[in-house]
Amino acid sequence: MPTRQQVVLRAELGAVREEAGGASLAIMGDWEIRPASVADVEAVAELRAVVLRPDLERLGRYDDQRVRQRLRDGFAPAHTWVIEVGGTFAGCVALRPAEDAHWLEHFYLAPHLQGGGIGGAVLRGLLEECDRDGIVVRLNVLHGSAARRLYERHGFTLHSEDPVDVFMVREPARRAPFRPAPS
Repeated sequence: MPTRQQVVLRAELGAVREEAGGASLAIMGDWEIRPASVADVEAVAELRAVVLRPDLERLGRYDDQRVRQRLRDGFAPAHTWVIEVGGTFAGCVALRPAEDAHWLEHFYLAPHLQGGGIGGAVLRGLLEECDRDGIVVRLNVLHGSAARRLYERHGFTLHSEDPVDVFMVREPARRAPFRPAPS
């Protein structure tokens, strides 16, 4: 599992610098990812409400207060990273360890930034860390959410579903063994 001191995103993101206190930041262009803190909870709760609203309304499940409170109740800064664009809060992602896998949770990016490659790069970096450590990753996504296509492109497959959620799983990628070229 990626730790707070590990580089969360590697070569895909370009330059990496170590910050004071050992926390890692990865920078590409005008965005960066950093460890979350307790102070980030309200920004994350608000973004969750904005991002999930269309899908929750379509499913008849949107509640303005509940959507924020569920995030507050489960927010774990120790397993969460914040995405900033131009120094401003733009998204977040959590990777929570569990008994048989890690759960990818609270992966939200401001709507105006979706589709520009940031989410894919963040996801790719987290999955590379999990692959390196041989960790299975699980997640759930709302039925009909466009995010499902992103997850499928990164190797997630259907595990099960209920009337609201689609549960997906991704086995760690296996690397081909090194074979020297014939001489």
